[in-house]
Amino acid sequence: MKLADRLSEELKQAMRDKDKVRLSVLRLIKAAMKNQEIESHHALSDEEILSVIRKEVKQRKDALEAVKGSERADFIASVEAELEVLSSYLPAPLALDEIRSIVLDVVRETGASSRADMGKVMPVVMERVGSRAEGKTVSQVVQEVLASRSAAHE
Repeated sequence: MKLADRLSEELKQAMRDKDKVRLSVLRLIKAAMKNQEIESHHALSDEEILSVIRKEVKQRKDALEAVKGSERADFIASVEAELEVLSSYLPAPLALDEIRSIVLDVVRETGASSRADMGKVMPVVMERVGSRAEGKTVSQVVQEVLASRSAAHE
């Protein structure tokens, strides 16, 4: 079942169940998808839908970071509930060890030996991990691996 169809079915189910949080989040996703479709002039693939959902997750995380330490417990609770629903549609993220293993393989294949080679390594790693890891996390692991390799060569 395509992700768009799954989202539509779950939207209907949330209406039947009167699950306000899930219904609100699913409507938000559908609206963001529609905006992206209008912008790109084609129906979205599952990968593009996941990208839209990731963008919404990032916005929620940024909002949580912005109000961290404030007295806005109600807002924080609602954003966390939205994050939980949004995250349920994303594939399980890779563990740090799995990312490191992929990075080491790519570093060996590309012959990268220092941080200057990061531009060679990152695109290949991101292609392999796809949507299962954030670019920020991958970048940190690549930097660590390349730093340790350049230190070993000195």
